[in-house]
Amino acid sequence: MAVMYDRVAVIGLGLIAGSLFYASRRAGLVGEMVGFARSEETRAVAREIGLCDRIADSAGDAVEDADLVLLCVPVGAMEQVAREIAPRLKPGAVVSDVGSTKGAVIAAVSPHMPSGVHFIPSHPLAGTEQSGPRSGFAELFDNRWCLLTPLPGTDESELAKYRAYWEALGSNVDEMDADHHDLVLAVTSHTPHLIAYTMVGVADDLGRVTDSEVVKYSAAGFRDFTRIAASDPTMWRDVFLSNKEATLEILGRFTEELFALQRAIRTGDGAHLHDYFTRTRAIRRGIIEAGQDTDSPNFGRNKP
Repeated sequence: MAVMYDRVAVIGLGLIAGSLFYASRRAGLVGEMVGFARSEETRAVAREIGLCDRIADSAGDAVEDADLVLLCVPVGAMEQVAREIAPRLKPGAVVSDVGSTKGAVIAAVSPHMPSGVHFIPSHPLAGTEQSGPRSGFAELFDNRWCLLTPLPGTDESELAKYRAYWEALGSNVDEMDADHHDLVLAVTSHTPHLIAYTMVGVADDLGRVTDSEVVKYSAAGFRDFTRIAASDPTMWRDVFLSNKEATLEILGRFTEELFALQRAIRTGDGAHLHDYFTRTRAIRRGIIEAGQDTDSPNFGRNKP
C-alpha cells in the first residue's frame, strides 16, 4: 500500500502508540514516525527497542513538519499537550487522539488548535491490560472498531483520508457525535471497568476469604474481572472524571437492575432470573456473530 502520511508524530509511547507504529509499518502507510513521551525512561526504552523511527526530546520537536499528529496520552493530559504542540504544528496537519472519552477531549484540545489545522477526534476500541512502550503489537486493531467523532465543518477530504488510514491499519470505522460516543462507551466499556474494579476490591476487602483462596480458586468470571482491573490506573481515573455524567447515568441504571436481581434472589423468583439470563445471552451471541470475540472455551482466550 502507498504511503498515506509522510511524517506521523505520536505523543505518548504506550500500547496504542506502539501498535500504531507496528501496524503502520506492516501496511507501509507512513514514511517516518516520530515519537515522544514525557518520561525520559520511556523514551530510552523506545529507542532501545526501535519503537518509532525517531524519538524526540520534546513534544514540539516531535510534531515539527508532521502531517498527522496522534495524541496517545491520558485524557487528563490532553490539554497540556495540545497547548504545548500548537505553535509547532504544520499548517494543514491533521491532529487526532485515541482517548476513551470524546466530549472532554474536544473541550480540552479544540481551543488550542491553530487555524488551518484539522482536528479529527478518534477512539480505537482496542486494548489489553498491558501498558508501556513494550506492549504494542501490529495486530491490535485488526477487526476492531475505531470511532471517529468529527466536528462540524471538518474538511471532508481530510476526514476520508484519516478514515482510510484506520481502515488500512485493520480497523472497522464508524462515525458518531461525541455525546453519543460517550454514552455508548459508558455502557460498553466504562461502567463494566468500574464494576470489575469494584468486584476485585470486594474480594480484596472480604476478610473471610483469603488472598490465597482468591488467587487459587479464581473461576473464569473473576479472572476476567482481574484482567480488566489490571488496566492502566491513570488512564481510567481520567476516563471516569471526564465522562462522569454518562457513567453515572449508566451506573444508576445498573444499580436499579442489580436491586431487581437481589429482590428476585431473596424472594426465590426463579422465573425472573431465568428470563433475565435468557435475554442477556443474546448480547453475547451478537458479539460473537459480529466477530468481536469467539465462542471457543475460556472466552476465546488461549491461556486459562
